Amino acid sequence: MHFMTLARQADDPILAMGAAFSADARTRKLDLGIGVYRDEYGRTPVMRAVKEAEDRLLRGQPTKSYLGVEGDREFLAALEPVVLGDERSDHALASIQTVGGTGALRLAADLLALEKPDRTVWFGAPSWSNHGALFAAAGLAVRTYRYLDPLSQQIDEVAFGEALEAAREGDVFVLHGCCHNPTGVDASAAQWRSIGRALARRNLLPLVDFAYHGLGQGLEADRAGLRILLEGVPSALVAYSCSKNFALYRERAGALFVVGQRPGVELAASNLTALARANYSMPPDHGAAVVRTILHSDELSAMWSAELDAMRGRVRRLRALLAGEGRIGPVDLGRLATQHGFFSSLELAPADVARLREDHGVYVVPSGRINIAGLREEQVRPFAAALRAVLA
Repeated sequence: MHFMTLARQADDPILAMGAAFSADARTRKLDLGIGVYRDEYGRTPVMRAVKEAEDRLLRGQPTKSYLGVEGDREFLAALEPVVLGDERSDHALASIQTVGGTGALRLAADLLALEKPDRTVWFGAPSWSNHGALFAAAGLAVRTYRYLDPLSQQIDEVAFGEALEAAREGDVFVLHGCCHNPTGVDASAAQWRSIGRALARRNLLPLVDFAYHGLGQGLEADRAGLRILLEGVPSALVAYSCSKNFALYRERAGALFVVGQRPGVELAASNLTALARANYSMPPDHGAAVVRTILHSDELSAMWSAELDAMRGRVRRLRALLAGEGRIGPVDLGRLATQHGFFSSLELAPADVARLREDHGVYVVPSGRINIAGLREEQVRPFAAALRAVLA
């Protein structure tokens, strides 16, 4: 019998929680786990700009032939100024379409392992739960440092600095471009500048995970950190996702950008295409074609930008409503108003998370991360009441 030497793997905690929520028969349950945007009706809608772009593609798309290993070059060219603006003017650039933002990270991991298999990838903890697995699966060593000071609820600059000094030349630091997942606490402009200087001084490579662009403070404001970083470092990788800001979750549209000096960038591009060819051969077309159609049209771009503004505004209103509930036991909801994006991390013990689920039908990731974008305004007070029942 085959496969019997394999060890059973633990379920992904977020995906397992989603399955448990679906199986829960209670009508007043609340899902704050899986990180998707929902509107006031509890739906994850298709954006109007996306629907219009799809209609244009349906009527006008001339072929379903292969894209090629690099993907849709017009999609990449249209996306480049949205992601990078003019900040890379002193750098060479290579890009490749990927299978979502996760695919961009994994392709980056394979490239990094191919170039220097003994390097270490560093990221602050807590981070997105899949970061460690992605880089470990590529054969790279992974180390973490404390990202957040639990008392001040600010970035732990001391721990970050110690990690930067402990890293070896050529190591990689994974940085969240904006809307930090899971804490919602982003670096300031001064902190981005300091990080860039330290990375350049130690010859360390930044990999920016840019998954929630436009959902924190706006498209321009959200890429301010990346702009500052690229001013200070010779090279960088940027993994970009269109899943959230275009609400194209299931279409898996993403890109990986390599920014640096021309000889190295050209070598990286050559190896990325070879790695992609050996992995999935060609990326899917539809999501990238939708994004390209939107960005090529002034009308659709304006429609998309307005819809994105509305999504971001709704999340900010939810943060303000939650902040108005103040402190509940060890959880200070007031600080949520100063954070950005879908997520925040609450000071919840595993027993608290279990009681929220079992007694109140409130599903929270075991780490205490909540997806604020999953709330409706009418659910804010019931959620706060459930917290008080568990923590008071």
